[in-house]
Amino acid sequence: MFARYFVELAGDRDAIELIVLDAPERWLPTLATSANHRGDRLLAEVGFGDDVRIARTVALTVGDPIRKPAKTTIPLGWSASGPAGGVFPALDADLEVAPLEDGRCQLAISARYEPPLGAVGRAIDRALLARVAEATVKDFLDRVRDSIARRLSDAAPLTQG
Repeated sequence: MFARYFVELAGDRDAIELIVLDAPERWLPTLATSANHRGDRLLAEVGFGDDVRIARTVALTVGDPIRKPAKTTIPLGWSASGPAGGVFPALDADLEVAPLEDGRCQLAISARYEPPLGAVGRAIDRALLARVAEATVKDFLDRVRDSIARRLSDAAPLTQG
């Protein structure tokens, strides 16, 4: 399964990168956990089970950033842990920051995973889990954007009136 989602954010690439690369191993996992809870709620709504919703936690690993002229990429590893962890696929993703025109940047996430449990897992993924994964990835990137926007706003100099 492959999912890609992107958003735009007002701000200079260097300023946004400073925020994204400021100890991402501390703040990105918190956002991933919140996005994961939203995915769990979606699973519970369609009857996948309350036990999964309660038992599933997320582990997020953050790789070294790769900076190129066109974009900066931060590799991420996202996996479910706890008793239900083996039922859910591990996800590999790239969080990207790319400059656009007019002082804006694009934040994007490209995520991929292979459903566990062979043919049964692929059938469940097609029927349900792919949509939950897409919603979770979208929610995560929206939270990243909102967090960066708050930090950019907090760092903006106050203007005299």
